[in-house]
Amino acid sequence: MTSPLDGGRLRRRVAAGELTVGTFVGTASPVVAEVCAAAGVDWLLLDLEHGAGGEEQVRAVVPAAAGYGVPTVVRVESAARIRIGRVLDLGAAGVMLPRLDSAAEVEAAVRHLRYPPHGDRGVATYNRACRFGLDVGALNRADVLGVVQIESARAVEEADKIAAIDGVDVLFVGPRDLSHDLGVPGDLTAPTYRAALDRVRSAAQQHGKACGLLVTSGAAAARLRAEGWTFTAIGSDSTLLAGALVAELHCSRSTRRSL
Repeated sequence: MTSPLDGGRLRRRVAAGELTVGTFVGTASPVVAEVCAAAGVDWLLLDLEHGAGGEEQVRAVVPAAAGYGVPTVVRVESAARIRIGRVLDLGAAGVMLPRLDSAAEVEAAVRHLRYPPHGDRGVATYNRACRFGLDVGALNRADVLGVVQIESARAVEEADKIAAIDGVDVLFVGPRDLSHDLGVPGDLTAPTYRAALDRVRSAAQQHGKACGLLVTSGAAAARLRAEGWTFTAIGSDSTLLAGALVAELHCSRSTRRSL
C-alpha cells in the first residue's frame, strides 16, 4: 500500500520533466499550508532555514498539505545528517539542501536521504515515513526528492559535477544569495547573474536533472518554463499575502479619493 505522504510521485514527475509549481511556506502555519494546497500548488516548501518555524512544524504541515494530495519539501537549516533524517521521518517528500558549495559536500549530504546500503540515513520504522511500522517496504525505496541549492559562484562552477551526482534531482538557484555572492546584489538582470543561470540550467539538462528557481510571479514562472526551468517556486506565503493586501489597500484608497 502506498502512503499518501509518499514523495515518490513528485520525484517521478520531476524526473519526467513535468512543470511543477509550488511556493515557500515561511510562516510554518499548517492552516496556511492547507490554503496553499487547496489553491492547487504541486508542492509546498516548508522553510526551516529562514522561516518562522522549526522541525516541530513539519509534523502538522505535512498532513495538512497531504490532505489535498500535495507533498511537502522541507528546506533544512543545515545539511547535517540528523536534521535531514528528522524531517524525512516526519514525512517530508523531499529535502532542499542550502549553502552547499562543492560536489563533495553535496555527495556527502545526499547520502543522508537514503537508507543503507545506498546511504546513511538512520533506520527506524515507528515514524510517519514508514506508516508507523505498517510500510517497512519504504526502507527499500528511493522516493525522496533531492533539491540542491546553487547559491554561490563556487557552486555555479561545480554545477556540472553536482548535477551528475545520483540522488540530486533538482538544481535550485537561490537568486538573492547568488546575486550577492556574484557581486551584483539583487540585480537579477546583471550579465554575470544571467550567465550563471544559463550555466546551471545547462548542467542540469545535460545530466537529465530539473532546474528550479524562486520567482515573484506566475508570469515570470511561465517565461522561465519556456527556457527549460521546470521546478518553480512563486514567492512565499507571507510575501504573496503582503503583496495582495498592499494592492487591495491601494485600490481601495485610490477609489475613495476619486469619489
